[in-house]
This record gives sequence, structure tokens and C-alpha cells, in this order.
Amino acid sequence: MRSIITVLLIISLNSKTMCQEQPIQVQCDPITGLCELPDFKTNNKQVEWNDYEEIIYVGDPMCSWCWGISPQINALQRYANQEHIKFSMIMGGLRPNGGQEWDASFRSFLKHHWEEVHKKSGQPFNLSLFEREAFDYNTEPACRAVVTARTLAPLKTLAFYELVQYYFYAASKDPKQVDFYKPICEKLDMDFIKFSETFNSETLKQATEADFDNSRQLGIRGFPSVLYRKKDQFYSIANGYTEFEALKRAILEVQADKK
Repeated sequence: MRSIITVLLIISLNSKTMCQEQPIQVQCDPITGLCELPDFKTNNKQVEWNDYEEIIYVGDPMCSWCWGISPQINALQRYANQEHIKFSMIMGGLRPNGGQEWDASFRSFLKHHWEEVHKKSGQPFNLSLFEREAFDYNTEPACRAVVTARTLAPLKTLAFYELVQYYFYAASKDPKQVDFYKPICEKLDMDFIKFSETFNSETLKQATEADFDNSRQLGIRGFPSVLYRKKDQFYSIANGYTEFEALKRAILEVQADKK
């Protein structure tokens, strides 16, 4: 039986927020497919959850293993819809506000992991990003864009997230530029002007920070992660790259154990 984590209905953990004063070093494991977060400063916040069943995916559109697992998460959402289980997405904030120097060492680090993800998942990667003389690997705008889509068109959240991943990883576009999202909005029949205004608002910046806080409060230390919640209990379904059948099996095991 898989190990589980249990959290009270009102979570009162020492929440973690990322320290931006030093360059962020994220460790990605090619075996587990998990990109781990650095150390955090603590603060105290509470999150209240309603009384229902839920599958929660925590990721970041600029996390390479989150791109690798993308088809598996797509299948997981379809399974959740089929079983009438709420499917939610929380943006974790892998590298909010960037801060990492775009030097040869960092480019080599990223390129190596992109190659590992491609090898394991088959997902396409455009390596032309590494030919740029400068690039700020700041994932906050991409996360904020997904939170914006979730606010404006909740049912299109995962599709929007997947397209952000595609345009960054396969088309080598820059998610920090608002025009990056214009073709995505067009594909999903979303009003780009309304999207842009919402994306640039202080409200959405705060909402994105709230997502980052929620991720920390749930004890998430790396992406991609999947949790299953039954009432006030949370179960860790996956930490790192996991195939859909394994995700489904883990959920069924928890459901069977808790009947």
C-alpha cells in the first residue's frame, strides 16, 4: 500500500514561501521525474476546504517534468470527469521572479534535464532556447497566466496550461511576454484583451501568490505532484513523473482502503 499524507480540514501548517534573495537552485531527478524546490522561509496561514472528493494536480508550466507528464495528467483529468471527481490545479511556482544567471552552467543543467524528460516521456523539446544570449527563467508569469485562465474559463484551465507548455518547450516562445498568450487565447476562444487586462492586474498577481502558498501549505516540495483528497484527508498519489495507469491505480487503492 502506498504511503499517505493526512492533513486536517483546516490546514495549519508552517507555510513555506520562496526566498528570492539568492539564486534559485532546483534539483531535478531523471529517475523519479521530480523537480524539487529549494529551502523556504516560513509563515503561518490557513486554508479551508469544502467537504468533497478531489484530485489535485500541483505543477508549473515551465517545469520540464510537468511537460513530460502532461499527457498523463490529461488522461487523469478525463478519468476524473468520467468518475465525477473534481479535478483541480494549483500552480506551485518553481522559479517565481527568476534570479538565476543565464550562464553556461545553468544552460547545461537545463538542457540535460530536457533531454532526460524527452527520453523518458517522448515529449518534444525545441533546444533553440539555449542559443539565446540572455533569458530570465522566471516562471511566475506563466503560472499567473494559468491562474488567469482558471479565473476566466475554469473548464479550459488544463487545455490552456498544456498550450503554454507546448509553446514554451516545443516552439521556444517566451511566456513572460503577454503576446505569447494571444494564439493560445485564440485557440481556446478566449477574449485576449480581457485576458491581458486580467493577467496584468494586481488581483491576479495576488491570486498567483495564493496558489504558491497553497502548494506549500499542502506540503508540496516538488513538481509534478498529484494529491487525492477525500473529505479532510489528503493522500499523495504521485511525486514526479508517473504514468496514468499508476495514478489511477493509486487512487483506486485509496478509495478501496477507505470504504
